[in-house]
Amino acid sequence: MTKIFDLVGNTPLIEIQYFNSKVVPIYAKCEWYNPSGSVKDRAAANMVKEALKGGLLKDKILIDATSGNTGIAYAMIGASLNITTELALPENASEERKLILKNYGVKLHLTSAMEGTDGAQRFVKELVKKNPDKYFYPDQYNNEHNWKAHYKGTGPEIWSQTNQKVTHYIAGLGTTGTFIGTSRFLQEKGVHCTAVHPDNPMHGLEGWKHMETAIVPGIYDTNVADHNVEVSTEKAFQYAKAATQFLGLMISPSAAANLVAAMDLAQTLDSGAIVTVFPDNAMKYLKDAFWSDDDYTIENPFI
Repeated sequence: MTKIFDLVGNTPLIEIQYFNSKVVPIYAKCEWYNPSGSVKDRAAANMVKEALKGGLLKDKILIDATSGNTGIAYAMIGASLNITTELALPENASEERKLILKNYGVKLHLTSAMEGTDGAQRFVKELVKKNPDKYFYPDQYNNEHNWKAHYKGTGPEIWSQTNQKVTHYIAGLGTTGTFIGTSRFLQEKGVHCTAVHPDNPMHGLEGWKHMETAIVPGIYDTNVADHNVEVSTEKAFQYAKAATQFLGLMISPSAAANLVAAMDLAQTLDSGAIVTVFPDNAMKYLKDAFWSDDDYTIENPFI
């Protein structure tokens, strides 16, 4: 019988149709095909599996800090395995995310919007310090089983799905697990890996971190990226709307930022194959103002 854990991973890889695709194709992993709708199912499932193996969840409440997607993955897994779950997330997280979490039965601790996920992390650390026997804190930002989920899963999937032809990999940085784990696998195959960063601390790319000003995740390794690029929130918003209108893909702002970076990279290459990750789709972001703001509408950038 299939269980929720069995549904995680093996997401489709699609080709992005754009003007130069006959020379340098761009492919994207559609991670909303995971059971709770995002790439974070991979890390959450692996961290919970390892905790269960070690008996770390026995008579404990699972608690972590999240911007939303990892929390939803925890909540789904917790509900399916009867694990009580509490989560801290910034109060400005989308209403859709809060509603999803509440309906999974999660107790929410809303923290300052101004402090982002850094504030949520500080809250959880203090709470666990006061109640060490009550909680199991996987700490997704510092848990090696986060990036290992991608070393074992996302990387090999990309290698296989491209028939070993991928030459360049691109992904943004939040907990950094997706980029670090996938890159470590693909670099063993000679793949060039580019990390995508928001261009300022007050960015609007939910789930991403501006490393120069944020609490840097313990699993982040600056030596992994072969190259680093920055993408503006405005351009990500524009490409999210453009991908919907011209590609038929309703992707999240972070997915759109990865697409921007992939398109920019493609202009510099004469050969190869680029793969990026679309962490989730747009369905949890449709109340964001940019969707109805014509200032973020652009002509077709893919022709």
